[in-house]
Amino acid sequence: MYQNDTEILFPMRVALHLRDLRGEAWRRLVDGVTSEPEASLNQLAFSLLMIRLNSCLTCHTDCYRAMRGCTACAIQVVRRYRGDDQELVALFRRARDEVSRYLRRKRGVQKERLTEEREIVYG
Repeated sequence: MYQNDTEILFPMRVALHLRDLRGEAWRRLVDGVTSEPEASLNQLAFSLLMIRLNSCLTCHTDCYRAMRGCTACAIQVVRRYRGDDQELVALFRRARDEVSRYLRRKRGVQKERLTEEREIVYG
């Protein structure tokens, strides 16, 4: 069975459907994230948050979640989340810190590689 709403990891296009499922803090978070450029730090962090909440890494084509699609899965997970909005915002902030650390580390590696390439080319 093929579901055209199913992707490998949480798609940001689904975030708009999650906006009104919780309180004001959640709404502000979703509004802020969806208004940013594609693949911004906050969008990456929100995706990571949702990947963890939805258990996207354990989803596969034959599972019930995949058959329903990413939108239905994410809506159900956000509605059923037992913590309050402040806890979700705190999880988002932790995810953002984690993504930021990862990107800084990767940029450092890329910068070193670029320096090495310059030394090879110009050296």
